[in-house]
Formats: sequence, structure tokens, C-alpha cells
Amino acid sequence: MRSPREKRRNRHPASAIHQEDPMSAAANLFDVAMVFAVGLMVAMVSAYHLHELFTADELTMIKNPNQPGKMEIITKKGKEIKVQKLTKEMAQGQGTRLGTAYRLKTGKVVYIPEEEER
Repeated sequence: MRSPREKRRNRHPASAIHQEDPMSAAANLFDVAMVFAVGLMVAMVSAYHLHELFTADELTMIKNPNQPGKMEIITKKGKEIKVQKLTKEMAQGQGTRLGTAYRLKTGKVVYIPEEEER
């Protein structure tokens, strides 16, 4: 007489599932890869604080600051997004010196305005 465990094992062998559809394992791998990809995208959006790009109505970002020739200004107004490469001509201009800013050892920044010439 057979035990109940042997009867169950013979009735539904584990390999019978894979014999029916050999591509079922590939479909499961695809599902796992898709979940991993979505998780990676969510992690990157939160790590680089890009959620503001999707939610804010007006936004200005500077890409590659202090790198001449590589700086870009990204502006978003409503649904319109503009990308401008910053050139020397765009950064030059005439103006007056307003004062000097100093960073203290504590990390605070102090601004000292210059005396106006009369």
C-alpha cells in the first residue's frame, strides 16, 4: 500500500508544469526584470530629486555648473521645457559690483555691501 505522500507526488509531478510550456520560465524572468527596472527608475528619480521636474509648474535647473562650455540651463514653465547651452556671450554683460560675500568656518555666508561712490 502506498502512502498519501507518494500518491500526491505521482499524481502531479513537478516536472509536468515545465513539460507543458517551456517558455513559462522565460516569462517569469521577464516579469522579474520589469519589476527590477521600475524599482531602479523610482530609486533614481528620488535620489536625484527629479520628482520636482514632474510636479512643479515653474522650475529652473543648472546642469554642469562651473564647467565652461558644458553648462546648460533647463527651464520649465507649465508643460514647456527649454534647454539652453550657456555660452560666454550669454554670461557676459555690464553691471556694477554690489559687494563681497564671505563663508565663515561655521558654514554661514555673510554679505558685505560696498560703499556707494558719490
